[in-house]
Amino acid sequence: MKKERLDVLLVERGLAESRERAKRSIMAGIVYVNGEREDKAGSSFPAEAVIELRGSTLRYVSRGGLKLEKAIETFHVNPSGKTCIDIGASTGGFTDCMLQNGAEKVFAIDVGHGQLAWKLRNDPRVVSMEKTNIRHVTPEQIGMRAGLISIDVSFISLRLVLPVAKTLLAPDGELLCLIKPQFEAGREQVGKKGVVRDRDVHREVIVRTLTAAAELGFRLLGLSYSPIKGPEGNIEYLALLCLGEGQAFPEPLPEIAERVVSESHSALDRESGA
Repeated sequence: MKKERLDVLLVERGLAESRERAKRSIMAGIVYVNGEREDKAGSSFPAEAVIELRGSTLRYVSRGGLKLEKAIETFHVNPSGKTCIDIGASTGGFTDCMLQNGAEKVFAIDVGHGQLAWKLRNDPRVVSMEKTNIRHVTPEQIGMRAGLISIDVSFISLRLVLPVAKTLLAPDGELLCLIKPQFEAGREQVGKKGVVRDRDVHREVIVRTLTAAAELGFRLLGLSYSPIKGPEGNIEYLALLCLGEGQAFPEPLPEIAERVVSESHSALDRESGA
């Protein structure tokens, strides 16, 4: 049975004007094959495979932009006129959202390469720092302190990234980080396919991560859940932090974590029918 590349199939079926546009749609996470989301343009499928675009009205180059969009709406984060840093940029969803909300400049940092969307690579406001381990980045490399930093990383604990982010943040800046239980919990707490469903583990991870942030001098401005689940169905959490004196938490942290975890499972599990 003959198979063809996914980006070629999209063009042949009139779902994309060119292979470049097809790749953008695939990287944006809106291409589904036989009901399953596919994120690799080079994957091959039979000619009779069922291919569809879902949510093709997405405003950003990837679904990641929806996470920052929620933070902007919920926490009143304002990238306008600021120098921003997108740690774990990948395709550039956060970067795209920052720019669409008036960011003056964005440093897009990622340990991988070749992932940042083409339109962002060619945007003069974007400084692409590929093949860059954030733990080795210095303020001198950036040349200025950022007014807004976002962190959306995988396969590494936030507790290893926050100390570096602190050195890159302006005194009056804000830091938005995605807390991912699957990369913060102990190995024995992670289920099949890297999914963490236990609410107790979610609460534990949030408390441990934000306590570590407080020990670095961060204060919690807001905590909510990501509007979209991770690739395997993990619920993730958005935390907005800042530096400065004052109470680290507006109320006891376990109570905050309990409330947000409960809200996240009620909303996202209902949406997915879990």
